[in-house]
Amino acid sequence: MDNNRICMPAWEQGKSFRKSAGYLKEKRPRTQLAGIGLLSLCLLLFLAAFEIPAQAAQELPGLTYDHSMELLYAERFSVDYYEDGYALITIEDGGRYLVVPEEMETPVGLDADITVLQRPLDRIYLVATSAMDHFAALDGVGSLRLSGTQEDGWYIPEAKTAMEDGKLLYAGKYSAPDYELIVSEGCDLAIESTMIYHTPEVQEMLEGFDIPVLVERSSYEPHPLGRAEWMKLYAVLLGKEELAEQLFEEQTEKLADVLGRESTGKTAAFFYISSNGYVNVRKTNDYVSKMIELAGGKYVFQDLGDEENALSTVNMQMEDFYAGAKDADVLIYNSTIDGQIASLDELFEKSALLADFRAVKEGNVWCTTQNLFQKTTGLADMIVDIHAVLNGGKPEDMTYLYPLE
Repeated sequence: MDNNRICMPAWEQGKSFRKSAGYLKEKRPRTQLAGIGLLSLCLLLFLAAFEIPAQAAQELPGLTYDHSMELLYAERFSVDYYEDGYALITIEDGGRYLVVPEEMETPVGLDADITVLQRPLDRIYLVATSAMDHFAALDGVGSLRLSGTQEDGWYIPEAKTAMEDGKLLYAGKYSAPDYELIVSEGCDLAIESTMIYHTPEVQEMLEGFDIPVLVERSSYEPHPLGRAEWMKLYAVLLGKEELAEQLFEEQTEKLADVLGRESTGKTAAFFYISSNGYVNVRKTNDYVSKMIELAGGKYVFQDLGDEENALSTVNMQMEDFYAGAKDADVLIYNSTIDGQIASLDELFEKSALLADFRAVKEGNVWCTTQNLFQKTTGLADMIVDIHAVLNGGKPEDMTYLYPLE
């Protein structure tokens, strides 16, 4: 076996397997081995190699490696555990973080690129909005002290309540943090989105105050459930790994009757119309497009977007959207940017051309609830909703979608 490969972090080992094996990770019974071909056998051997812990690359001075976290979909981080409760988080293109248990000493001689996070972490400055729902699900909002989003910008009830009660304070957005407040509150960790890369001086300033900075990169996960699995990373910070495993398993179980079914062949468009009249749509390889595919549909734009551009959306003229989506079976309006709409008439106010779309004529136009993109633990529910839309499901059974009439 290639020892160099075993030394790779778990997210690096899993890339090629996930690309070749698709979205579903399925373990076959041993009784089937005799009947599979040489190619399948090689794939199983490859999977076996993937599941071997990355011990050699994760050796740390003074610590004894124990095991690695099992990740089913996430590819952009890994977690290696050591005896006495130490954990090393590795984020692809985002650094390494050693989580040190409460009242335990930091090992001597750590590599310079390893950031030490001493538990308990209970004065966190949360700027990455996508992480809030994970903290709420883990009953960890109490570990947050500072927010990069104001109270009226949150759609997570636990976050709004914490700000109303003064337990969570607004400390400025990513580009203009209130350093005086952050320092005076004894901030022990800043969790930023990748927007921080546009203002590197902010990260330098925070680190200059001895405040560790962790950059959230779940948006780079190729699989929608990979984003949801980042809950396990935040659970390491809180010491709630077992709860995260339970919650994530509940999410995947919701998809048991959806994933793996044959495609319906129906096409769907996911969009919103900006104030200047442009139609904003998802790129072909965006996670929303993949949710449509996982739900049994087909994203209407099959060759859209530059993969080298990090943006997940594209703006187009209404005429171009009409040409590409007028025959789509389903239209889903994204309300998370400019607010929810209540009827088709409100949709037509944005563009009268929409009245000529096939989905409009057939009564298959839907709108998302405004909290969708902050509810990162609800991606499985959204896939189930889309599956229901594609298969004539009842609106009252849906969580994040409602019909426009």
